[in-house]
Amino acid sequence: MGEGQVADLFSPEELRRFTKKLLVDLRALELMLAEGMIESGRTRIGAEQELFLVDEQWRPAPVATEILAVLNDPHFVPELGRFNLEFNVDPLEIGPDGHALRRLEAELERMLAQVRQAARQCGAEVILAGILPTLDKADLTLDNMTPRPRYRALNDILMRLRGEEYLFRIKGRDELLLRHDNIMLEACNTSFQIHFQVSPEEFARSYNIAQAVAGPTLSAAANSPLLFGRHLWRETRIALFQQSVDTRVASSSGLREQTPRVSFGGGWVRESVLEIFQEDIARFPVLFGSEVEEDPFDEVRQGRVPQLAALRVHNGTVYRWNRPCYGISEGRPHLRIENRILPAGPSVIDEVANAAFWFGLIRGFEARYGDVTRILPFETARENFTAAARLGVAAHLEWPGRGLVAARDLIREELLPVARQGLAELGIVAEDIDRYLGVIEERVGRPRTGAMWLVDSLAGMKPEGSKSERLAALVAATHDRQQTGAPVHTWELARLEEAGRWRNHYLRVGQLMTTDLFTVRETDLVDLLAYVMHWKHIRHVPVEDADHRLVGLVTHRALLRLIGESLSGEATHSLPVSSVMHREVLTVRPETPTLEAFRMMKEHKVSGLPVVTGDHRLVGMITEHDLMGLAGKLLENFLAEPVETAGESDAEPA
Repeated sequence: MGEGQVADLFSPEELRRFTKKLLVDLRALELMLAEGMIESGRTRIGAEQELFLVDEQWRPAPVATEILAVLNDPHFVPELGRFNLEFNVDPLEIGPDGHALRRLEAELERMLAQVRQAARQCGAEVILAGILPTLDKADLTLDNMTPRPRYRALNDILMRLRGEEYLFRIKGRDELLLRHDNIMLEACNTSFQIHFQVSPEEFARSYNIAQAVAGPTLSAAANSPLLFGRHLWRETRIALFQQSVDTRVASSSGLREQTPRVSFGGGWVRESVLEIFQEDIARFPVLFGSEVEEDPFDEVRQGRVPQLAALRVHNGTVYRWNRPCYGISEGRPHLRIENRILPAGPSVIDEVANAAFWFGLIRGFEARYGDVTRILPFETARENFTAAARLGVAAHLEWPGRGLVAARDLIREELLPVARQGLAELGIVAEDIDRYLGVIEERVGRPRTGAMWLVDSLAGMKPEGSKSERLAALVAATHDRQQTGAPVHTWELARLEEAGRWRNHYLRVGQLMTTDLFTVRETDLVDLLAYVMHWKHIRHVPVEDADHRLVGLVTHRALLRLIGESLSGEATHSLPVSSVMHREVLTVRPETPTLEAFRMMKEHKVSGLPVVTGDHRLVGMITEHDLMGLAGKLLENFLAEPVETAGESDAEPA
């Protein structure tokens, strides 16, 4: 997300002052473009690697600050969550040796080894994943936000702009519907961001191509199908990130169009990168009042390269999936396209293969298709991107000359040859082209993307173990396979036993609770409640209000008592649930230790405990039945251990 010096609060005057600096920077960039000051004729690539940190239970480990202290290297930087890190690869020029992609892979492996070593010193391991399967909503509190002023300021500003809690809704095979009161859901996502430097005169064409190939590229790279144990989109990052920093609120009429800060864009670029910067400045107010002392026009007059700090800060708060960037390398200003589409993982070679496919398409597309704006409607490119995020390699995409075509067929039959030609034009040696595009060809041909590996692994483990165990096994297996460096299409599916010590997955109530609940309102008819308990064979029914806050609990015993009163002649017709529910209810939180919940049930002689969040919203139930299942597993594991017979010894008798 980048760094910057920000204050805790920004007055209107500070924001106006920063906006003026922003407009001056934009005019300076316009001058630099007109005067031919932006570097041309060189091609550099770069990468930003985001990652997760996990503990011995394969859950998020909020130790990024400690690891950064061990590393003490500016290439390694914090991210929003304390369980995330990022490292930045120095720009690599695609030069005459033709091995830029090999050098990128080697640098990623070297820096990944560095952070792994530092993480182990802090009791953590490193995972490359678009979304970590073992993340819980309880991990996404402000306590786990990296303690830097920029992140807290960003959270406060976006929440103020929105004016209400975030409502997340993502529908895939399962559905996620939840409210959240901060921007920490953004920390669920990690990506592999790649950069491609282009000449100013080529920028519009190259950027439009990047938009056109976003769908096919993403479909082959999908690696984020799970969030909170739910199977959503094949690349759930796309929907989650857009909603996690969305400041829009519903208008009263529903007729006004509002552009989110995370977007695919609104149309093709006609001539210049200036169009994108102008659009973003016009649509999105500045968030920060950072102090900027530079006069870019004076820098140009003095023969120096201006930093354009205000422009870069504002650009960092608008999250286009393909984002234009201004930068400086070796003392020369340049333009590049930042691809924010690709997820982290599944392995380093998979990531470099994804990058190679994208680089090749950017360079090879025009020779094969000509001007993309004449053959593909922008709306179709955007629809292809969404379809790829939803379905991955199983998506059908609209393509020039092909109509609606399966993504895997489009990639294998048409786009891989285009990418191959593009990489050759960039000067990449044939051996490396075969190496990386071969990974894409095998992955799509089988098909076995990272998303498919996760989904198939999870399906193969059911119904064994708890959900917590299965998700931990996915992370453990991902960690094990990533150590080999092999691409995901060669990975064996995850196995339940890879989750490690089974007890680690039953330590907290959240790992054991039932979340598929049947609930009632206190005004509902008691007869309905009785039928629900009979139909579903349940002994506890929580009572909640319209905001899903717990207001009571009905037990099987309370219902039996009501039946007894009915038999004794007391009237019970048309009674509301409120007449039989317990209002004083003992509750636990998802993070409550399971042993503590067991002791509470024993001490208070109750057979079930509702599980609630800090604001008393109902999220689950833990009952005697759950604990009996755990006791059975404990007994099974205990009896499976070898028994030593007293007095046994390998020594010879005297």
